Amino acid sequence: MTKEPNKRRPAVVVEDDALFAPAYPNVILVPLTEDATLVIADLAVPIAPSRANGCSKPCWAVSHLVATTSKARLTATPSRITPDQLAAIRRQIALALGIGG
Repeated sequence: MTKEPNKRRPAVVVEDDALFAPAYPNVILVPLTEDATLVIADLAVPIAPSRANGCSKPCWAVSHLVATTSKARLTATPSRITPDQLAAIRRQIALALGIGG
């Protein structure tokens, strides 16, 4: 079994809270990146810095890099994305997986 990298990086939790019991040990997420070379335009949501989202630099939620990780690796922050951005990320994940359309 491959070991997860130890590096912590920003990410957006994309799972639906209603699907998993609180005791479930993992979480589904997509990473955030400032590296434009990792971005596929149709599979990334741009996030401009704002007081509401807590970002200090422009970045992208890279939907095609969806992953699952242990909740123990997460550090909660006050940063948030909008409901529209979350919906766009979820649509892009479905597109990347060939689901629905």
